[in-house]
Amino acid sequence: MKPVQLTVDNIAKAIFTVNRHAKTALNPSFLYLLKKKAIEKLLEEGKAKKVGLHFSRNPKYSQQQSDVLVAVGDYYFHIPPTKQDFAALPHLGALNDSYRNPPARMPLSEAKAILIAYTGLKEKPEQSPKQLTRPVFRRLGDRY
Repeated sequence: MKPVQLTVDNIAKAIFTVNRHAKTALNPSFLYLLKKKAIEKLLEEGKAKKVGLHFSRNPKYSQQQSDVLVAVGDYYFHIPPTKQDFAALPHLGALNDSYRNPPARMPLSEAKAILIAYTGLKEKPEQSPKQLTRPVFRRLGDRY
């Protein structure tokens, strides 16, 4: 595998790829954690910018909910808001369906490698299911 360059554009493409795959993954929790930690680190370093609040397309419990729109390079992502975000950021209303992120061609393994290198997170190996033991049938009244 070629060496990974940690530019803002590469990180943004990696977040885009991981986010796209997380929506259909069987166990998306690590992918969403990678996205969250990468965006938080970009915000801390000043390489990403919070733009405003959008109404969530799929709110929990049919309540109205907002998400923070974050700009990373040419890409935009949504993250959950904090209390300070509601006071500091403008509300942009409903999502604009006319805008789409630029297409990114990157394998998921490369995207994960970039974000793992950037955030320092470690992926826990998936635990294999416990070996099933075969039942032992005994006659009624027999002892173990």
